[in-house]
Amino acid sequence: MMLIDDYENLPKPNSEYEEKVIAFCKIWLDGQESFILKTSGSTGEPKPISLSRKQMEASALLTGKTFGLKEQNLALVCLNVEYIAGIMMLVRGMVLNLKLLIIPPSSNPLLNIENQKIDFAAFVPLQLQSILESNNTHFLNTLNQMKAIIVGGAAVSQQLVEQIQRLSVPVYSTYGMTETVSHIAIRRINGEDTSQNFKVLTGVKIGIDERNCLNILAAASNFELVQTNDLVEIIAEDEFKLLGRFDNIINSGGVKIQLEKVENTVESLLESLHINRFFAYGMADERLGQKLILVLESENLDDEIKRKLIEDIKSVSDTYQIPKNIFTISAFSETPTGKIDKKATIKRLNLSKK
Repeated sequence: MMLIDDYENLPKPNSEYEEKVIAFCKIWLDGQESFILKTSGSTGEPKPISLSRKQMEASALLTGKTFGLKEQNLALVCLNVEYIAGIMMLVRGMVLNLKLLIIPPSSNPLLNIENQKIDFAAFVPLQLQSILESNNTHFLNTLNQMKAIIVGGAAVSQQLVEQIQRLSVPVYSTYGMTETVSHIAIRRINGEDTSQNFKVLTGVKIGIDERNCLNILAAASNFELVQTNDLVEIIAEDEFKLLGRFDNIINSGGVKIQLEKVENTVESLLESLHINRFFAYGMADERLGQKLILVLESENLDDEIKRKLIEDIKSVSDTYQIPKNIFTISAFSETPTGKIDKKATIKRLNLSKK
């Protein structure tokens, strides 16, 4: 753990991770104008992207304005600083003159924090879920003292949304990517202002292409159009509903299936089995082209439980949204940012021999 509260006198790092934090802070404070960052690799191979100082400053200022952050507020930095989410927490600190509490990425970043009033934090869903499932009063008090919490990097499950309702602090799901320099849209996921739709931040323009996939124009994108593969429904000029990824549509026997829709349907059925992580996938099939399967992060389930689960899915799903097979694996493969690496997980399952 390391506290940065004076950017003219940076603390001495005590670990390799803290050395990376201080190294980035130094090149930023020295005025470096461009930075090479890696994409997360959740939807393809990680690739380097060049971002300008101007883009990153614009993003940091917009976050500060959106969440009412003031000089000397304390921000918790518990996301990997080799990727955009963690790097931008450092940039926000330096641009907005925030104090930064640096914690190496872990499933529960609050575990060793005592007597710190944190004003702002960014988590991935798994981190916030671990904190809430601990049912630790101290952790809950730490969260509720914050001005705002943002959650990004992966979809927020309905199960986690229900747990978040225990919090009085405003919690927002974010939408963004390396190309847009972190988030460009947010949606409140607790309290009276809960919404299923994302509201874009001030100055961000959105549109769709011929596939109904979102495109974005903003100061953080250097006013260049960023085209995504995310299918959306445009609600208003500053509001959209995220439907899923265009590359998460499979063609099974001539029927197009949106995998996120399948996942949303089965999520509640998996709660009774205490399964928090899972995904739908299109497996190559000679007859159908692709067949729908469900992959669960769980110790091996017996065949009877799997049969019962498929029957339960049949009762709430259209015929074509019923998985042909259910597979289990004790632990999913993950990207460096903690997202599920579906392709690597499928490879480990060695389904071609099953």
